[in-house]
Amino acid sequence: MVSEFASGNYRFIPAVFQYSSGAQASTGYEIERVRFDRLVPLAEGFARIAAHIQGAGRPLTAFCACELRSPAAFTEDGFRAFNLHYVKTLAEWGLFDGTTNPVARSNVCPEIDPPSEPSFYAFSFTRPAARTSPSFVIAGGAEARGGAGSYPERIVRYRELNPDAWREKVRFTVSEMARRLAEFGFTWAETTSVQAYTVHDIHPVMVDELVRHGATRSGLTWHFCRPPVVDLEYEMDCRRVLREVVI
Repeated sequence: MVSEFASGNYRFIPAVFQYSSGAQASTGYEIERVRFDRLVPLAEGFARIAAHIQGAGRPLTAFCACELRSPAAFTEDGFRAFNLHYVKTLAEWGLFDGTTNPVARSNVCPEIDPPSEPSFYAFSFTRPAARTSPSFVIAGGAEARGGAGSYPERIVRYRELNPDAWREKVRFTVSEMARRLAEFGFTWAETTSVQAYTVHDIHPVMVDELVRHGATRSGLTWHFCRPPVVDLEYEMDCRRVLREVVI
């Protein structure tokens, strides 16, 4: 189900209108990840991203992924309202056609010292590369099944946090990351970074559900954040990016 986004020099895994499930640079290109030293509010962030991408001699359609931080978890209706606002800029940049969105994304909520408004933490874009090593970004995913239905209907072990439920939530999310990797023909073995987002202790399940599956090949970065929707408890994303900078 992978689709091409030729004007951005990458392909993507179609998902929902607000984001794709992942982006992979086309042959002859690589993904560069840029992290802001400090969180940047959405409007200012889009302006700085545009300046950086264009300063690198690339079109705005090269924008392929981003990582957001929000003040607190949204209600389902609030999350949709935010996403409708977020995609307006993507439409202006020629990325969102009203239905399909190629840009991968994570959006999580710091439990301590959160931003006062939705902000950018990092972004990624494609650029020409001499090397042939692949690069990709897999979007953030939590313990919610795909398909129709509200979040309460789709969340794995909804509002349960006993040890068995917690293990099932993490197992589901790890499996979903592996499924998305497989869409591009990769496994955990190709990743250069894996990130987890939760305010719960992941150590009781880390060995069996992550380490033994190869998900910690390059270690694990744990962000003390909540997923973006109320009642989600665990989120992950991963990537293979060989060029990363901080600005």
